Amino acid sequence: MNKENFLQRFQLNPTVGYHPESVERVSHISGEQLRKAAVVVGLVEREDGLHVIFTKRAAHLKHHPGQVSFPGGKHELSDPSMQFTALRELHEEVGIRSDQVKIVGQLPALSTISKFSVTPIVAMVDSDYKAIIDENEVASIFEVPATYVLDQAKLHSHTINFKQIKHRVFAMPFQEHLIWGVTAQIIQSLQQHVVQQIT
Repeated sequence: MNKENFLQRFQLNPTVGYHPESVERVSHISGEQLRKAAVVVGLVEREDGLHVIFTKRAAHLKHHPGQVSFPGGKHELSDPSMQFTALRELHEEVGIRSDQVKIVGQLPALSTISKFSVTPIVAMVDSDYKAIIDENEVASIFEVPATYVLDQAKLHSHTINFKQIKHRVFAMPFQEHLIWGVTAQIIQSLQQHVVQQIT
């Protein structure tokens, strides 16, 4: 998938939310309990098409160590917007500057079981970016072809019962990585938005 094709689909198709089971499992959490956060769904043009940027979180982190995620983090009171939060965290974690990024839109905020409201900011990233990793937060950065990320056959889902509540768990294996949790939920929403094939 190339840049023009993605942008046309992303900007013309109506916004799609998250899987009903993902929404239901956090329905008991009130908006006042949620802490704001933002992530960057960064797309890069390569010779073989668009790629999506992911990071692997540092192994020593208290929360979600070693997990694959989009670059991002908590909203600070001094941040004027969620877009600012996303770009600030992108620069802090992997060294990509805001002048190397063009925001093209965002997905709906996703409420998580850990009481965050995560806003995914979708952006094009200059292909000549040079990653400078903050090893306190990030172990590595890697890219996945957008055709793979947007392929609904590559995203698996299972229902598990935990404390008498059904949980829909999404996961996408890629090489030695397993993309799951909140990141996979965002991918599922992006797939539905761009592909417009409701399952």
